[in-house]
Amino acid sequence: MIVHICMGTNDLERSAKFYDAITAELGFGRRNTTDKAIYWANPGSGIGFAITRPFDGQPATFGNGTMATIASRDPAQVDRVHAAALANGGSCEGPPGVRANGIYTAYFRDPDGNKLNTFAMPQQ
Repeated sequence: MIVHICMGTNDLERSAKFYDAITAELGFGRRNTTDKAIYWANPGSGIGFAITRPFDGQPATFGNGTMATIASRDPAQVDRVHAAALANGGSCEGPPGVRANGIYTAYFRDPDGNKLNTFAMPQQ
């Protein structure tokens, strides 16, 4: 079981603005902030997501083929999360829409190049 996801950043303030915007749309917020990291979570849960300056002091980099996925309630929320990402320094990696697997999803990168997506399962 994955406890939380952590992304590296080279600019904590810039990334905080980006993640504050998309986590606000998803209904959760900051739980802790240090001089090197910021943590977000759903109310009443443990840490679910974090950004951090790398422990070794080297520049943060993103992995090719690495991606974190965020669940959304419905396609409209997928659209809003994607829009919030792009409005706050993110870049589009695939616009919102239904993919071949029938899932409504959108892909984007944060200001440091980390790849994320958000999806909504088809209504049954």
